[in-house]
Amino acid sequence: MAARIVRPVYSTSSTSTRSILSTPNGTFDERSTACGATFDRSSRYSVMSRIPTGTSTPSIPRIACAIRCASGTPRRTMPISARCFVPPLFSTISCASRCSVRSISAADINCAFSTMRMGRVIVSLVAAARKHGRKPRVIDFASLFLEVELSMAPTIDSSKHPFRLAALLALVGTLMPFVRAQAPPGARSAKLRAKPKLVVLLVVDQMRADYVDKFRFQWTGGLKRLVDEGAWFHDAAYPYADTETCVGHATISTGAFPATHGMIANGWWDRKEKKLVTCTSDPDPDVKNIGYAGTSPKGADTAWRMAVPSFAEELKFQTGGATRIVTFSLKARAAITMAGHKADAATWFDSGAWVTSTPYGVQPFLEEQMKEHPPKADYGKTWALSLPKSSYWYAEKAFGAVPPDGWDLTFPHPLRGKAGAGDPDNTFYSQWANSPYADTALTELAEKAVDALHLGSSKGTDFLAVSYSTVDYVGHEFGPRSHEIQDILIRLDKDVGSLLAHLDQKVGRGNYVVALTGDHGVAPVPEDMQTTGADAGLLRLPELQKKIEKALEPLNYAQPAVASVNGSDIYFVPGVYDKLQHDHAAMQAVIDAALSQSGVAAVYHAEELKDRPATQSPVLRALALSYFPGRSGDLFIVPKPYWLLDSAPVEKPRTAGTSHNSPYRYDQHVPVILMGSGIQPGEYFQPITPADIAPTLAALCGITLAPRDGRLLLEALANRTVAPPKRDAR
Repeated sequence: MAARIVRPVYSTSSTSTRSILSTPNGTFDERSTACGATFDRSSRYSVMSRIPTGTSTPSIPRIACAIRCASGTPRRTMPISARCFVPPLFSTISCASRCSVRSISAADINCAFSTMRMGRVIVSLVAAARKHGRKPRVIDFASLFLEVELSMAPTIDSSKHPFRLAALLALVGTLMPFVRAQAPPGARSAKLRAKPKLVVLLVVDQMRADYVDKFRFQWTGGLKRLVDEGAWFHDAAYPYADTETCVGHATISTGAFPATHGMIANGWWDRKEKKLVTCTSDPDPDVKNIGYAGTSPKGADTAWRMAVPSFAEELKFQTGGATRIVTFSLKARAAITMAGHKADAATWFDSGAWVTSTPYGVQPFLEEQMKEHPPKADYGKTWALSLPKSSYWYAEKAFGAVPPDGWDLTFPHPLRGKAGAGDPDNTFYSQWANSPYADTALTELAEKAVDALHLGSSKGTDFLAVSYSTVDYVGHEFGPRSHEIQDILIRLDKDVGSLLAHLDQKVGRGNYVVALTGDHGVAPVPEDMQTTGADAGLLRLPELQKKIEKALEPLNYAQPAVASVNGSDIYFVPGVYDKLQHDHAAMQAVIDAALSQSGVAAVYHAEELKDRPATQSPVLRALALSYFPGRSGDLFIVPKPYWLLDSAPVEKPRTAGTSHNSPYRYDQHVPVILMGSGIQPGEYFQPITPADIAPTLAALCGITLAPRDGRLLLEALANRTVAPPKRDAR
């Protein structure tokens, strides 16, 4: 709420020589309120603006010097412009020398303190001017004087002081144009603040927040620049439970949590289709995936399951379609959710080919890029360490690592596919996706898009998003405490540096804004945690399903009773859960069976999560923020810390070293860094969520998002006054 001029009443009690500020809300020590206020001319409010508002306006302060003379002449009040800049101590001594000390009233003392307070304001004004590298100007003091006179205007008796009131009105007309013209940037922000020409969203898949703290001293490129020149939020975390790629990217792009945007997981059991579906699979027969360079991919992927528009979609809609939307990732669920339901280019990698789909269309420049620089051109290369071995933190062999086929547990890692294959095969493309060469390819695609589409030069603000997927692949295979993770971030630092340098050249430094974050974190490899004595392991979901079936078998329930166990969600066959809700004994048997599975910490049912119940339990709240009616399961299991949800049968080998998808800090905590146009650099430690990114970008671009779960990160804006959108929000 905007502050307004508050007119306090000063106590004249003779028992105190310190002024007390009284309002209808209570009494405030002036040293902690009005006297301690910071004079901020950009707010255009009085020095009293920090006093609580919302009630009727108190009396006008008598900002004047009252001198009672020994001759008994009546008290005279003079405006601050005339005498109150004179130090009050000398005024008081002068008065005392001409009259009895007893004749100096409490009002005189109050006036003295008021004048000292104004003196401090002037000192603050001078200090602020010097902080901004300039000398105080006459107009600064003129505007201060004008403000004080305006605050006293209601007390001027026009019948007794007609010339003073007329002079004040003339003064306002004379000074206001100069005050506006020479006001600091904050006061003119709505007119002068330029919107960014390009918004750049960088998502590092599986980027834990502690990676920045641990490894940033080895970075020399783009990641280092973002940390050094950006607004770095140390305490950013997802507050929900299903920490997966599709969920995180949808949250970042929409500013909403899964309970709002509906992308509850990478995939879920569809009750109507009676099968597992991915978050981007589209059953529309008119939609299909399109491969570049003559490839023919299968499937159809769009954002049709996402229940709210993305930031990029809103930007294009609210600026009359001038915005170009371009996204890249190795994963469809990342490229699509960042773009939204339609885009100028949304591109991902699948089975050795770059792919898009019907709603996004084919870009000629991408067709050309695919032919000139296909992934198979990296066949035969080797991923070797970037630094000497002594520069790496952890053991050369990561505990519990499950490397891709054809790779050993230690460097170097060749990109040659199956032994003796001789040509690129599926094994090669898996190795390529796990290597820094994939990140470099994404960077080259982004730079090509900037050049071909002239991003940052349209009438509106363009949108470019890149999700770097390789960190996630490497993290799953080798874990967070590995040479591979440390080295892939060193390589990514160089790629991001190349992209930022390209944007500096093509768009112009200061003409674009960048947001970097992660879509989720990752758990330590269980075997690695076991070396510390921690309780860690694999929560086998097929075993859990068998135990639930066995518990219901003697209770006359149809077999199978469980349709699917997908992640933490348990889906029952139609009719079973409705029956369980009225059969408390059977429901308890199911819960007991689930709790008997190794690694299960708790079990909840859907009724406990609906309507986002107020709760002191962070785990229950996290589950509630992940719950979307019609898509979420009937029961929900919570794993113990450091226990991984594993869908592989016991008799089959593990497919990864570690994973994510829990309501614990190691899966939720990610970095958030903003840099560029309109951003105030620095380190910030207040708790935020990545859902705050979209509302903040929207404010910088002058658009309004529909009600979302994120908030505007006002503290990170270099200019706190946000201009309204030119067009009405939908």
